[in-house]
Amino acid sequence: MVTWDAPGPGFWELDRSHFVGGETPMIQYIQANAMPAGMRRVFAELGVPADTLDCAFVNGFMYTRLRPLIGADRPAKNLPPRFVLRAVGRFHPEFRRRTKAADRTRIERPWRKVVDDWEHGGRELVESRNLGIQKVDLNELDDSTLVQHVQEVVEHCRASWEHHFWLHGYDLGPIGSYLAGCREWGVEPVDAIPLLEGASPSTVGPMHTLARLRKAVERSGRVPPDLDDVRAISVDAADDLDRYLEYRGAMMISRYDIDGVTLAEIPDVVLSTILNGVERAVGDGLHHRIEVIRARVPMAHQEDFDSRLEEARAAMNLRDDNGPTTAEWPLGLLRLALLELGRRMVAAGHAAAAADALELRPDEISLATVTGNGPSVEELDRRRSHRRAEALLDAPLSLGEREPEPPLELLPKPLADVVRMVKIVIEQLGMGGERSTGGLRGVGVGDQIVRGRACRADSPEQAIDRLRGGEVLVVPCTTPAYNAVLTLAAAIVTADGGPLSHAAVLARELGISAVVGARGALTEIPDGALIDVDPVAGEVRVVAEP
Repeated sequence: MVTWDAPGPGFWELDRSHFVGGETPMIQYIQANAMPAGMRRVFAELGVPADTLDCAFVNGFMYTRLRPLIGADRPAKNLPPRFVLRAVGRFHPEFRRRTKAADRTRIERPWRKVVDDWEHGGRELVESRNLGIQKVDLNELDDSTLVQHVQEVVEHCRASWEHHFWLHGYDLGPIGSYLAGCREWGVEPVDAIPLLEGASPSTVGPMHTLARLRKAVERSGRVPPDLDDVRAISVDAADDLDRYLEYRGAMMISRYDIDGVTLAEIPDVVLSTILNGVERAVGDGLHHRIEVIRARVPMAHQEDFDSRLEEARAAMNLRDDNGPTTAEWPLGLLRLALLELGRRMVAAGHAAAAADALELRPDEISLATVTGNGPSVEELDRRRSHRRAEALLDAPLSLGEREPEPPLELLPKPLADVVRMVKIVIEQLGMGGERSTGGLRGVGVGDQIVRGRACRADSPEQAIDRLRGGEVLVVPCTTPAYNAVLTLAAAIVTADGGPLSHAAVLARELGISAVVGARGALTEIPDGALIDVDPVAGEVRVVAEP
C-alpha cells in the first residue's frame, strides 16, 4: 500500500508543472540539492523573509515548501501574539538583515545588472562549459576515464541547476514586482501578463532558424528525406542546421529528467519541424494594448508602471534563456554520458540495455558498476518498473499541516513588498494554491479559437513522437525546449501550469492558442478527438469523439 507522508515538518505542495512523477534517482538528487541552494542564495540577496524553497520527492513526485527563516523544523500550529510577530520582524538579527536587503532591492533593482551580465558574457560562459563537455568524444574514453567524465557531468549539472535557480530570482523578481504593482493599482495578472508578449528573442530565435531552413527547402523544389539531405541543399542551410543542433541537439526536449529524450535523438522530429512547422506573427497591436492597460493605472503610478513593465520585459528573455541553457542542456549532456556508460555495462554483461544506467544513483557512478560490482540487472529493472508504477499514482496536492502565515502588515514594509512579489509569482506559475481535480477550464493564451484533432499523451515524449502538423498538443506540461516542436501544433492544452508557466510563455511567444492548467485534459480529452481550444473563454470543448 502506498502511503503519502510529508517529507518533513510543515506544509508541502505538489509541483506537476515541472515533474510528472516517477522521476529517476539522478534527477531527484540534482533537484533536491540544487533548488534549495540556489533559492537560499537569491532569497538572502533580494531580502525574501524566508530561508529557501525546499523540495523533496515522495513516491517519485516533487513537493515544495517555503522554508521559514526561524523555527522551520518546529513549525507552530498557531501564530504568536501580534506584538511578538511585530517585534520579531523588526528586531530579530536575520529579519533585520533581510529588511536591509529588501530595501536595497527596492532602490537598486539588482536584476538590471544580472540581466545585463547575462546578455554580456553570462550566457556565453555557460554555453562554453556545455560545449566543452559536448565536444568530448565518449567513444574515445576508456572505462575509468568515462566514469570520471560522468561524475564530472553530474556535478556540472547540479551546479548549473543551482545557478538556474539563483537566476530565477532575478528573472522572476522583476516580473513579480510588475505583477504585484499592477494588482495594487487595480490591474489583475490576467490583463498584465499578456503585455510581456514578444519580449523573448531567445524563444523565437530557434523558430526563425527553422523558418530559414523551411524556405531553403521550398526553394530547392524537393522534399528532403533526412537531415543530411537538408544539409545538401546549400552551404547556408548546412551551417544553419549544424549550428541549430550544436546549441540545441543535446537539450532535453521532453521532460526534466534523464529518461526523456534529447532533440538530436529524434532527427525525424527535427525534420518534421523544418518541413511542416508554421511561423506565426506575434506582437501585433502590443503598443495599443499597453496603452489601454496603462490608462487603467492611477496617473500618479503610471511612470512606475512603465518602469516595472520595462524591467519585466527585459527579464523575460533571461527567463526563457535560463532554462534551456542552464537546465535542459546540462541534463541532456548527463543523459548522453550515462547512456554511453550503459553501453559499456551491456558489453560487459552487467546491464540488459544502455538505458539501465539511467536508474543509477550518483554514488553508483563508479568503475565497480561497469565491472559488475554495482546494482544487478534485476535491481535496475526493478527500479525502472517501480518508477513506472509511481508515475501512475494519483498524488495528493499537498502533504503535512498548513502553516499559519503572519499578516503582511506586521512585517516591515520592504519585507512585505518582497513577500507579495514571491507569492504572486508562485500563484501565476501554477505551483501553489488549491486547484480543481478535473474539468477542461484553465488559463487561456491568445485570442483565436482553434479546432483540431487532439494528440494526447500521458507523457510529453509520446506526444513529441506522435504529433503531426495541425494537431492540438495535449500534455501534462511543457518545457522551454519544446519551442521547436510546438511550431507543428495548432494549439496547446496542458493539465498543469499557470499564466507564467513554460507552456503559457511559449504559446504567447510563438503565437499559438493555448489553455493551460485544464486539470481534466488527460482524462477527459480522448486521443484523436476533435476539440475546440478557446483561449478567450479559457476552456476546451470536445466537439466529436474519435
